[in-house]
Amino acid sequence: MFDQLLSLVKEHAGSAVIDNPEVPNEHNDAVCETAANSIIAKLKDMAGSGGTESITKLFQAGNNVANASEVKGISSSVAGDLMKKFGFNSAIAGSIVSQLIPVVMSKLTSKTNDPDDNSFTMDGVLKTLTGGGGGGILNVIKGFFGSK
Repeated sequence: MFDQLLSLVKEHAGSAVIDNPEVPNEHNDAVCETAANSIIAKLKDMAGSGGTESITKLFQAGNNVANASEVKGISSSVAGDLMKKFGFNSAIAGSIVSQLIPVVMSKLTSKTNDPDDNSFTMDGVLKTLTGGGGGGILNVIKGFFGSK
């Protein structure tokens, strides 16, 4: 899942990262990798702390995903990681995140729910978040999405 998510981040990094004069060109790939890692880490945290309802709600949000509280939490996590790793101040990190994360999460949700797009499947996402098996958590969440 990481490679597909990283591709999604890079695809939408445009003005947030690539064309951003505050991000040195030699850091563009690393900023994208940090964002993708942070997204996965935050989703794993949510899954690990019993946040199955939050994850379910997030992936069912459809076009409203950018306004979901879970995306705000992911954005905060990504901004923190960018500040730590690259020394960006909060304004720069916030600008990157506000342009990038809502779009990426919206596309991730859309692709996950699109039966004609196999780049992300709910099953694959859940296996990544739960470490492979998932057991009861995986089955409960999958029940919300049908047999994808």
